[in-house]
Amino acid sequence: MAVSAEMESNSWRDDLASFVEDTGIIFPGDSTTPDLSPKPAPEEEKEAEILKDQIKGFAAAWGELAVELGWGFRDVLQQTILTDDSYIVKKTKPPLAELSHKFSFLNDFLPEDRDPLHVWLVILFVSMLALAVLSVSSKHESAVSSVKKVCLHPPGAERILLPDNRYLAYHEFGVTVDEARHSLIVPHGFLSSRFVTGTLGIKVSLLKEFGVRLIGYDLPGFGESDPHPDRNLNSSALDLSHLAESIGVKGKFWVLGYSTGSLHAWAALKYIPNKVAGAAMLAPLVNPYDSSMTKEELSKTWENWTRRRKMLFYLARRFPKFLGHFYQRTFLSGKHGQLEKWLSLSLAKKDKDLVQTSAFEKIWHRNVEESVRQGNLKPFIEEAMLQVSDWGFSLVDLQVQRKCPRKGIFSWLQFMYGPPECQLAGYLGPVHIWQGMDDMVVPPSMTDFVARILPSAVVHRLEEEGHFSYFSLCDECHRNILATIFGKPQDNRDASFSQWSSGKALKSDTFLNSRVLEITLHSADNRCIEYMKNVTPHLPLSLLR
Repeated sequence: MAVSAEMESNSWRDDLASFVEDTGIIFPGDSTTPDLSPKPAPEEEKEAEILKDQIKGFAAAWGELAVELGWGFRDVLQQTILTDDSYIVKKTKPPLAELSHKFSFLNDFLPEDRDPLHVWLVILFVSMLALAVLSVSSKHESAVSSVKKVCLHPPGAERILLPDNRYLAYHEFGVTVDEARHSLIVPHGFLSSRFVTGTLGIKVSLLKEFGVRLIGYDLPGFGESDPHPDRNLNSSALDLSHLAESIGVKGKFWVLGYSTGSLHAWAALKYIPNKVAGAAMLAPLVNPYDSSMTKEELSKTWENWTRRRKMLFYLARRFPKFLGHFYQRTFLSGKHGQLEKWLSLSLAKKDKDLVQTSAFEKIWHRNVEESVRQGNLKPFIEEAMLQVSDWGFSLVDLQVQRKCPRKGIFSWLQFMYGPPECQLAGYLGPVHIWQGMDDMVVPPSMTDFVARILPSAVVHRLEEEGHFSYFSLCDECHRNILATIFGKPQDNRDASFSQWSSGKALKSDTFLNSRVLEITLHSADNRCIEYMKNVTPHLPLSLLR
């Protein structure tokens, strides 16, 4: 009874509501609620439907066109290339028919209502796609598993305070300051640090044998050295000079420039020549845009570089700000990578074999970790710009030339009291260059250019050697280099070309009047003989031994 009464009340309500379109009245117990949300206008609905129909029609038309185009290509192929008279069909049809006959038994496994040719094409396409996906995923997994993250080491470098209140970090190697017979300072190159001596792999025992104090330091913004607000090669040479004074280097010192670090060694020869006893250049880089290079030298310099490296050089010269994008994706990504990839290098076979060894990889990773310690883009961009921009000087300026007073009234008056004195300009000390003839990082054409404009430089061309093979982790090579610039270790000679060229020894009356003259010269001082011949022509040649 109760159920029938409730049904009657609901029907009464429906009858009453039929007289009114929307009363807005909600009866208690009614489960339905009116939809009060605004409804779109009919015109808007029509416009949306028309736009959808247009998009669908456009897509369908393009699909039909693509299908018709495909059928058209098929017809063209069948009527031209795939005819029985065509050369391709005559050559390929017999072997394909034989192959099809051999594998025809596989068609028994296919559905009977399908064309075998179409089925096998689909199977081939899916198989190739699956293999591609598997190869990419396997490469990704192997790459992820082999990637080594950059380790941040605690700070602990020795540092000096420069006159402009910047700190410069350095690392000593070899003998102590009191035991040193020779001091050798090494400015590092791009993506390196004060541990550049470790990259070379020179043994401490060898340095002690020659009495060499080897000093590496961090360039501004690298490692633990403070950045320089306006860095250039002049400021780089001054930093090197302040470092030598602060750590107690006695007398003159030698500079060693390796690869991209050589531009700071060139700057030392230009801006502080009186403090540098000599220079040892290992595969030295010069500005690849130097206007003094001939077309042939430029062509040979650029021809073996990778496209990526050429592009990075161009960006460093024209749009240096864009370099940050590449650096953040490579060595500033927080992960280690291959040397040739990080620096966009192409390597010779000997170099490839060397950089894949665990010993080289260990010292390379340590150098990179120290180089990117501060995680700052600016020092790397500045270093890249210095390589390709105007250095503020040319290597021609280092050429030894005789400078005489200009002609004029003052020089004429001076001539009345005596002939005018001419002075030698340029860098007077010895410069030795070692260059691998298979080097693809710093090509031999750069050394040929240096040898042309600096004829006094001694060039040691290394056959079948690359950019790293002779200079890194090679004890015999290191011994040859040290013996060339410092002489044999048992001789312990103090005489060098810089001392002879200063003329101090030649000004001594006792020296000139002595009947017995004993001069011991090593291979690095061969030019001393020529110098003494010009200054003291009255001495017998037999004494110059």
